[in-house]
Amino acid sequence: MEPVEVKDEKQPETVLVSDVESSDIDFRDKDEALRLVGLEKSATFTEAEYTRVRRKLDLVIPPLCAAVYCTQYLDKTALSYASIMGFPVTGQGYNLVALSFYIGFLIWVFPTMYIAQRLRLAKYLGANIVAWGVIMMLHAIPRSFGPFFALRLLLGMLESCVAPILILIVSMFYKKNEQGSRMAWFYMMNGVAGIFGGFLAYGISFIPDNGFAPFKIIYLMLGALAIATGVAVLLWMPDSPANARFLTREERIMAIERIRDGQCGTENKRLKKEQIVEALLDIRTWLIVLATLLTNIPNGGLANFTNIIVKGFGYTTKQTLILSTPGGAIGIASALLCGWYSDRAGERMLPIVWSLIPTLAGAAMLVGLNGTSQKGALLFATWIVGTYGSSLAIIYAYNASNTSGHTKKVTVNAMTLAAFCVANIVGTETFLPKDAPGYLPGKLSILVLLSAQVVLCFVIRWVNLWMTRKKRRLVEEMKVRNGWTDKDVEREREKAAFADLTDKQNPFFVYTA
Repeated sequence: MEPVEVKDEKQPETVLVSDVESSDIDFRDKDEALRLVGLEKSATFTEAEYTRVRRKLDLVIPPLCAAVYCTQYLDKTALSYASIMGFPVTGQGYNLVALSFYIGFLIWVFPTMYIAQRLRLAKYLGANIVAWGVIMMLHAIPRSFGPFFALRLLLGMLESCVAPILILIVSMFYKKNEQGSRMAWFYMMNGVAGIFGGFLAYGISFIPDNGFAPFKIIYLMLGALAIATGVAVLLWMPDSPANARFLTREERIMAIERIRDGQCGTENKRLKKEQIVEALLDIRTWLIVLATLLTNIPNGGLANFTNIIVKGFGYTTKQTLILSTPGGAIGIASALLCGWYSDRAGERMLPIVWSLIPTLAGAAMLVGLNGTSQKGALLFATWIVGTYGSSLAIIYAYNASNTSGHTKKVTVNAMTLAAFCVANIVGTETFLPKDAPGYLPGKLSILVLLSAQVVLCFVIRWVNLWMTRKKRRLVEEMKVRNGWTDKDVEREREKAAFADLTDKQNPFFVYTA
């Protein structure tokens, strides 16, 4: 006899599980993990065995995620390097080309995630990476605004699936107290890409322009790198723990069982409208959307204008390219430290606050020293201002550990990345050509928005702690009402883990603050 979900009439928002014939279970409605394991644990493994499986996962999943994220960041920010290496579009036209990436991203992020839900996740990701590699290489052909705008639009569409899919993959394979550091491991590649891209562009800048502008070489090389990365993902990235080919069958069961207590599940191929509605009505969804907006409006400007700002301090093009690399190193350290602390302390919002403090200090320096000749201090400010980037990695981890129900996870991740797009579109318009070379309004916007984000972090943290206390009270009430022992509670918790319940439906789900 196998269990199936039924509604608890006294608690309409929660779902309990009771025993029925196994033939009555519709596996299409449950988590894909149930094709390999039961609703209750059927095998017991030691911590040493779980650790061995985790190490095998760490040898494959984080490196591939890191390669993807590094490639995406290089391709997305190639325009920043191209802007000072002979790129033919300048002024407001350049702003619009930068903006077109995020328009494409916004247009396609919801369709691409619902398509990905129906298909094999890693294979869909790999195909998109190969396609955007081709688009990158095509950037070497145009000479005018129109084609560049169209290519960047397509690039945004193809890259829109990356972060949501990586969040889903990490949440499938890792426990809640492992997710923050794994997100940081791939998110730190923004810093690695900043260093690598800076040195690459610096080296290419020495190549004489004999009718073939240096920026074209950048696009051809980065496009080829993207294609190679996409092929690697197609070959080696697993779609879920249930079909990870580099694990034995027993190890796949271990990989699934080790995440059972987290109550987040793995995946479900059916699009559930009720879970979409729940995501849209959940106040926490809109709080995280607002948090994403506040932290990424500054990103929209800084990602495309940092090199222009630094060059405005009086440095040459070659000096500007090489001087951008320390900021990448600081970004790496910030991402790793925030991810480690997030998992170690079981926190999500406090690491975001810590990452914003250096950014606020750097932005204050850029505003206070605006128009002065203190190039060294201004340059240092541009390095430390980038620590805010770690906040997005923690937002990813927040979504992974605070949302269950596969369709709801897909929806919340898509909404988060849609907010990321809107923020970057707005951000590109905070650094306007008329404000060059100081871009004072853009710098002031960083101070205002991130100060508001600090306050919002504490609000989100309070909401999650309150909801967790409410869940615990509910479980105690259910225990008394149903006459459950502690063992009964544990059995019900096991049954709920892979029933594809949302975090609101599942009374055993615990939120991470």
